Parts: sequence; C-alpha cells; structure tokens
Amino acid sequence: MVSQEQRRRQLAREKFLRQQQRRTETRRKSRIRNSVIASVLGVVLVGSLALYTTGTLKQDDDKTNANAEVTPSASAPSKAPDPCDKPAEGKVKSETWKKEPAMSIDKSAKYTLELDTTCGAIDVALKASAAPHTVNSFDFLAKKGYFDHSKCHRLTTNGIYVLQCGDPTGTGTGGPGYTIPDENLKDKSLKDNIYPAGTVAMANTGQKDSGGSQFFLVYQDSQLPPSYTPFGTISEAGMKVLKKIAGAGESTGAGDGAPNATVVIDKAAVSKS
Repeated sequence: MVSQEQRRRQLAREKFLRQQQRRTETRRKSRIRNSVIASVLGVVLVGSLALYTTGTLKQDDDKTNANAEVTPSASAPSKAPDPCDKPAEGKVKSETWKKEPAMSIDKSAKYTLELDTTCGAIDVALKASAAPHTVNSFDFLAKKGYFDHSKCHRLTTNGIYVLQCGDPTGTGTGGPGYTIPDENLKDKSLKDNIYPAGTVAMANTGQKDSGGSQFFLVYQDSQLPPSYTPFGTISEAGMKVLKKIAGAGESTGAGDGAPNATVVIDKAAVSKS
C-alpha cells in the first residue's frame, strides 16, 4: 500500500517531469523560429546585395546611353525651386519616317537653331559645312514641328555635364524612325577627349551612325570619347539659360536623372542667314 508521503513525492516528480517537457518543447520551438528568421534575413541580405550590384553595373554600362538608369539615393534630395515657366499649350508629334530626308540645305550657308524653351531662348550656331547630314535633319524635323512641346528628359551633373533633349516621348528611347551618319568627329574643338562647354552634339546608342533626333547641350567641359557628332555652338545668352537649368539640379541626387527644372521646348526652328 502506497503511503501518503510516497504519493506526494510521486505527484511532485510527475509535475517536475511535465515542467521539463514543456521547457524542452519551448526551447525546440525557439530554435526553429530563430533558424527561420535567420534564413529569411539571409535571403533578404543576398537579394539586397544582388540588387545593389545589378544597379551599379547597369549604371556603369549605360553611362553614354540615352536612357541611363540610376540607383536612387537613400534619402530624397532637396529639390531646388523650378526656375522655368509653364509650357505652352500643345502636344508633341508622334510622326516618324523610314529614311533620312533628302539633302536640302546649302552646305556653304550659315544656319541657326533657335530653341524657345520654358526656361529661356537657347540659340545655337550650326556647323552646316562640317555636319551637313545632321544640320539637314534638324532643319527637316524642326519644319515638321517634331521638337515642339517635347521635354528635355535628362540632366547629368557628375562626370559629364549635359542637358539631353530631342525625344518627343520623354523617355530617352524615342527617335524619328531613321538614323544619320556620324560627322565632324575630328572637330578642332575636341581636344583630349573633352567636349567643351557650349558644344551641342548628337546622342547615339553607342553604335556607329546611330544618331537620330536626340542631342545634348554641354554646360561645362565634359570628358567623352569623340563618338558624338558636334554640330553646333551655344550663344552666350543661351549658356546663361543652360546654366540656370543645370543649377536647379536633377531628380535623383545621384548625378544623372530628369532635370528638376521644367525644361520644355515650346518651339524649335532652324533659320538661314
């Protein structure tokens, strides 16, 4: 017969065993939970590193492309006041052409490209004799109203210092449907792979003879390989407008993005003098 004392001890021992089992089970669940959390954090970390690496390589690969992608900064940059006016009413043209327009300019004459922008007028003396295909194309497109109401979609403020325009889609991927040959790549103004401030040159895809309608205006000496047709020089008054645009900065804070200024070409015209 079990005594009362023995029964008490047996119940105490069973209670102790139950407590131990619960503690063991709790520790086991905790280890599983921590293992899962560690695994998830590992996946997130690896994924973040992969995204960071991909973004960096993409930026490096696309430095000279029309539509460069830039990894946003951790904190949004403070945006400078917009120094430009509201765009004139109107819509961009979507027309394209299958081939380069026939030569119609006088290669020996002087031509001026007049960009009436929301930020001010930018006049460009064109180099018709040195870059006849380019000037002829601009004359053709301007007469068609191709540039009117289009945004200047890209501003670079690190390494190279340019404002890029000429794409009615505003994406950096648009064009007139045809391409024109590279020209004037040995221009005397290009020394030591520097495109000097005031230069206007054609953008391209990185391939030979791939220029279309996109062009860039250099507001500060920029180191670039001589692969972009220089076809004009900005006037002194135009440079003041361009520097005002550059002074407002770009949207990403990383040195390459859409300009903070609302730069729209209300009207583009080529005139002969």
